[in-house]
Amino acid sequence: MSATTRTVRPQRLGIDFEVLAGDAIIGPAIERGSWADHETDLMLAHLRPGMRVLDLGANIGWFSAAAVLAGCEVHAFEPVPDIAEVCERNVARAMAAGKGRCSVHRVAAGSARGKARIALDPRNFGDNRVIEGAAPADMRAARELEIELAPVDELVEGAFDFAKIDTQGSEWLALQGMRATLARSPRMALLMEFWPYALRGAKPEQLLQFLVEQGFTLGKATEAPFPMNAERILAQVSRRDAVKGGIDLWGTRGAPFHVLGLKARLHGLVRSLKED
Repeated sequence: MSATTRTVRPQRLGIDFEVLAGDAIIGPAIERGSWADHETDLMLAHLRPGMRVLDLGANIGWFSAAAVLAGCEVHAFEPVPDIAEVCERNVARAMAAGKGRCSVHRVAAGSARGKARIALDPRNFGDNRVIEGAAPADMRAARELEIELAPVDELVEGAFDFAKIDTQGSEWLALQGMRATLARSPRMALLMEFWPYALRGAKPEQLLQFLVEQGFTLGKATEAPFPMNAERILAQVSRRDAVKGGIDLWGTRGAPFHVLGLKARLHGLVRSLKED
């Protein structure tokens, strides 16, 4: 992966923003104006100035920058040094334009301190996975490097209002390293990638059950989310292509689940009746 970047000005953010040259997924989308529209909509609908945000797996900082522009305090975790540098420059631009603040931690959110190997996809620069043993079959062409791991609980204090966790299969381990933070945060919204194929440290149903036990109402992060139980989420994921079939989850506890307005809520109700 090359650390060469180009600077674009995505309409969604309204600031100059660096993307990684050669990226086949995130960079071109941002250059067209936006990235992860449904997820970004949900986050921004929940956030208010002064809220505190965790961005685990920040990559080049799209969600962190958006939260800074919304006036929030952000702690971003990105372990790949070249990407973390880009993230730092992007959030610096957001801080110059907005009222929020962001600290970038150059570690992967894990369950304990340590080191690990991460595989960097040669085309999708957002698919960087911590690996144990041989790289998975779909990443045999990936470059590997050593990174630092650290629990969120060791690097932050206080309560948080929002957490985005997109760590390409390390979500369970990230959650285990932030149990104290979760305990201090009774009102929280969550965006999390749920990708059974890459999940490390737990079975998919164990991860969902943990979130339910933590008090989260869960659904898919779409333009019209609706609450789903763990069994329904697992059933839908199981019908997708295993390698490509992850979904993004939206969850809340102590905070409204429906944040996108009445039209989206009604649309979600109709979808809940039609979908398996």
